[in-house]
Amino acid sequence: MFTRNFARAQILLSIFLRLDSAFASPTDGSSAAALPTVNLGYATYTGGTYTDPFTSKINTQFLGIRYAAPPTASLRFAAPQKPATISGTQAADKLPAACYQASSGSQPQSPFRQGSQLSARQFSPPVVNEDCLFVNVYIPGNLGDNKSLPVIVWIHGGGYISGSAADNGNDLIRASNGGVIAVTVQYRLGVFGFLAGQKVKDGGALNAGLLDQQFALQWVQANIQKFGGDPQKVTIWGESAGAGSVIQHIVANGGETDPPLFRAAITSSTFLPSQYFYNDRIPEALYTQTVAAAGCSKAKDTLQCLRTVNIVTLENANNVINQSGFYGTFTSVPVVDGVFITERPSVLIKDGRVNGNAYLGITNIDEGSPFVNQTLPVVAPTTPLLYAANLFPDLSLPQALAVSKEYSTIGTTLQQANAMMTDSIFLCPTYYLLQAFEQKGAYKGEFAIPPGTHGSDYVYYFPNGKTMTPAFNNQPFIKAFSQSFANFWLGLNPNIKWDPSNITPAWKAWTSSSKTEMHFGQTSSSMPDIRPITSSDALLNRCDFWVSISDATAQ
Repeated sequence: MFTRNFARAQILLSIFLRLDSAFASPTDGSSAAALPTVNLGYATYTGGTYTDPFTSKINTQFLGIRYAAPPTASLRFAAPQKPATISGTQAADKLPAACYQASSGSQPQSPFRQGSQLSARQFSPPVVNEDCLFVNVYIPGNLGDNKSLPVIVWIHGGGYISGSAADNGNDLIRASNGGVIAVTVQYRLGVFGFLAGQKVKDGGALNAGLLDQQFALQWVQANIQKFGGDPQKVTIWGESAGAGSVIQHIVANGGETDPPLFRAAITSSTFLPSQYFYNDRIPEALYTQTVAAAGCSKAKDTLQCLRTVNIVTLENANNVINQSGFYGTFTSVPVVDGVFITERPSVLIKDGRVNGNAYLGITNIDEGSPFVNQTLPVVAPTTPLLYAANLFPDLSLPQALAVSKEYSTIGTTLQQANAMMTDSIFLCPTYYLLQAFEQKGAYKGEFAIPPGTHGSDYVYYFPNGKTMTPAFNNQPFIKAFSQSFANFWLGLNPNIKWDPSNITPAWKAWTSSSKTEMHFGQTSSSMPDIRPITSSDALLNRCDFWVSISDATAQ
């Protein structure tokens, strides 16, 4: 997620258009038979090649492989299904259309706290289609050159309401020196992927967007060997809502997913908003509001009406619902469904019920401010108490007062609001995961390149063929930061370096006693500042506080 999802959608569209031309299949007159080809049983796909502008190395890529049937008509709001068998050869040389998108909340108060009326502005998403369940696969060198390489599966961010798999997996191959197969995944967003309530439980599938991701991970297990990958060496990684998705798979099935779908997990800017039980008052209110916005209130079967309503009408409802949320928050998010997600994530994590054998978490120094109205208190809640009550509408008055007291010593009212958002939704969930994985293997990093806001680390993962310029365009820093992730994919330890010129110092595992994490910053003289630091005790104490009221924050 960037500062606003409308802006991110426009950025993604620009990237999509640039990458589409960069990823074109060869134009040297090669016949289809000469193109890289993979038979997946249900379909045969031909891919193309990509020349890395940084290294001039040529990689192979398959763009737009269908991993599930179109989630349309009777499959709208249903669990993903296997794709139909298709004869002939399918081209996989262009990025697929994104899933339908929406914008984040823009209202000065929570409609669930104050009973505000729904309202929305017009939103123009990138190229979209309801038929959007595709993966992209990126392979170092030629198809067939590799055997049993580790696999990195990237889950895009965007608040569960925007984004796509346009992120360039060739950048991940470069960071690992050609040592991984990269897969990027699309999944249903907004009300299309996260509509909840009893009606959806009875007649559809809760957390459809998460089930899409799980289906894609199962697809990887079944098919990645055909691309040269090892299904036993899969790492899942995401940023923002992609990192939030990683949390969901870490706690999926009570931490006992069988067979396992990954061996390690990475979260960049862990994102854990309120995750209610599927039939709590807020998911039920959102269902009712979606039905009303789609013109289905009088239907005998409202879910069936939503399945048959015109896509434009449903997309308008999607925007109304999401934009009517409290400023900077997201209403179409995962729920506790009782099956795939059996309990609130904080409960499962605290109990150590987690999938995976190793974990790496990265947070930014200022995660929260992009999601807090910086004109506060002009057009937003004027006190920390009111801000807390709008951020978490189920807080009791004593709990809201306790939150206000907890943050009373942190600067101005605006700074307190920024800190509440940063800690509760982004930073603290990362430390919960570190505690759960400390006996298995856990590493913590801090991205501190100014301004260090949410999403500012993204360009260091995906330079995207030089379409973006990082704030600190220092090659030793860029190599140290990006390769630390790659080293973790390759050996589950950022200290096992493939590049001896990597300047990252010895990186100790995080434990509750050592609390060691790696600081990635720059000096006043614009030199890399990469060094071990100790986690803030004050922050960890605030995280303990948030755990103590997590039944009310629904995390």
